[in-house]
Amino acid sequence: MKKYLFVIRRLPNSGSHFKETLEMIMTAAAFDQQVSVLFADDGVLQLKRLQNPSAMALKDTAAVFKALEIYDVNALYVEIESLQARGLEPDDLILPVQGVHRSEISGLMRRHDIVLPD
Repeated sequence: MKKYLFVIRRLPNSGSHFKETLEMIMTAAAFDQQVSVLFADDGVLQLKRLQNPSAMALKDTAAVFKALEIYDVNALYVEIESLQARGLEPDDLILPVQGVHRSEISGLMRRHDIVLPD
């Protein structure tokens, strides 16, 4: 079994990257691979609670991440500095995440066989 780490750094609704990344995450998990997801930079906004994208005729991307639990994707990480820079805390997110400092990310990546950026 391979260990995959998907790194999400893009804003919600920033093109087809979100859908493609989510499909890769679910496909890897469906084939019994160990899947983790790291949200960093603007990617932390993907999980922001109380998004109102319908006001701008956009889809609510945050709600889609709730489906990860069905695929046993429970290793969710968020870069603490990215949250702080955007005035967010872990309680502002729709899913429980484990905070990691920027200095710890290279170690997190080394614990995985494959790292896939969005």
